[in-house]
Amino acid sequence: MEKHLDDDAQFMQLALAEAEKCEPVVTAFCVGCVLTVRWPSPDDKPILLSCGYSRELPGNTHAEANALSKARDLSDLALGAFQFAPSSPTVEELLEKADVYTTLEPCSVRTSGLSPCADALIAAKVRRCIIGVGEPDDFVKCEGARKMKDAGIEIVWLNGFERSCLEAARRGHS
Repeated sequence: MEKHLDDDAQFMQLALAEAEKCEPVVTAFCVGCVLTVRWPSPDDKPILLSCGYSRELPGNTHAEANALSKARDLSDLALGAFQFAPSSPTVEELLEKADVYTTLEPCSVRTSGLSPCADALIAAKVRRCIIGVGEPDDFVKCEGARKMKDAGIEIVWLNGFERSCLEAARRGHS
């Protein structure tokens, strides 16, 4: 279990680096997300599947949605990294074993009307969601972690990252 904690801290640092790439705006948070997979077993070494950050892709996009989109765009060549498995997995099979590292609790509601990230992660059937800090009530009341837990996703609140994740989220806010 200790090894997983080391991996969790390493990948949360990478998610924070993604959050730093965000263009700050006063009406939204800067969030970073990393998707990893342990294939074919949860005890295998984690492999980086994709990364994303808020507003990275066109359309007022969120970090988790961007990471999912980029994972789904993986070519067969990229999936060749998983050739050690008995058969080549599909991206959807990988997502079902994925760990999501996000600097801020995935949203449960979008004021823009776009689909919430918690819903996208539930639809992808990810295995775990490791969260740096809960979403503050600056814009909406977030219930993403509860919603995902109710759907059977393991939720991990990663202690020790709250301050740095909140500072990253609010970058550009007055």
